[in-house]
Amino acid sequence: MIERIHFENFKVLRDSTLPLSRVTLIVGPNGSGKSTCLQALESISSPGKFHWGRLVWAGARGDREATARVTVHWTDHADQRYTTTVVWTWDGPTALQDANFRGERPPEELLSVFHQRITRFRLFTLNASSILKPVTLSPYLLLSETGEGLAGILDKLRDQDPERFELLNRELQIWMPEFDRILFETPQESMRSFLLRSREGQFKIGAHDLSQGTLLALAILTMAYLPDPPPIVAMEEPDRGIHPRLLRHVKDAIYRLAYPESVGEKRDPAQVIVTTHSPYMLDLFRDRPEDIVIAEKVEDNVQFHRLSERKDLDEILENIHLGDAWYSGILGGVPAEK
Repeated sequence: MIERIHFENFKVLRDSTLPLSRVTLIVGPNGSGKSTCLQALESISSPGKFHWGRLVWAGARGDREATARVTVHWTDHADQRYTTTVVWTWDGPTALQDANFRGERPPEELLSVFHQRITRFRLFTLNASSILKPVTLSPYLLLSETGEGLAGILDKLRDQDPERFELLNRELQIWMPEFDRILFETPQESMRSFLLRSREGQFKIGAHDLSQGTLLALAILTMAYLPDPPPIVAMEEPDRGIHPRLLRHVKDAIYRLAYPESVGEKRDPAQVIVTTHSPYMLDLFRDRPEDIVIAEKVEDNVQFHRLSERKDLDEILENIHLGDAWYSGILGGVPAEK
């Protein structure tokens, strides 16, 4: 698991360390580095896709000797600690630089496992218009960053893991009681699209006729029931476009991904990183302050701290909801006022 990530001259993150848990919810104002953290993980998974000019801190772009650096601190199953670093120079990125606490290269077998986890990292910014699109069937289909391909993922789940597909349908009825089942149609040869069947009247409602919130919720629900989800999953504002009453289920889906053993799953856990601007979403994490990270812009840098580090947290939350406390500015992580 990744314990923390240190950033140097990486966009707005001049000298910042992001602590991580199995689930990490990052809150903060616009421009506080939330999205940048997720992009950093994406850049480590594919360093060559990102140019120095896109990554290095804006104040250093006139200096070709300046570098941008990201260092991932991670542990193995035996709780041994390692680092993996990428540095971007004017000439391009370095190869992944790996070391243990002595500065020695870790065993190749261990590195192979971790590098595979990193390269399978997925950053999701779901979009309803992408989710509803019919897809061409393929045995290697993956859910795209925007949610395109969902029909194929569901179709594959129905055919290859019918028991899991049935569990997903039961959970669908809890999330959205107006529906009772996911169905499919073939709009063209080798194409697949999905429908939802209404509980009352058994009407088949095509993806194009479903609300934006329903489509977004279905994509998140599906991710929670994948038999082999990405080992590191990031979601930008999964609450956006979803009714506040559904957010409790979104939180449960996130924790199902990260703690499969809690629901009897035997797969490896995913590490999940989520950003939000929603006080409703934040309030659902009230009992997990160790999983909440506050991002704050401090002059020309960004600082991150776990909410659980606040010694006065219990006192603050004695007579107020967590979301209200954050919104008021008591906890930090809100836009600065003149």
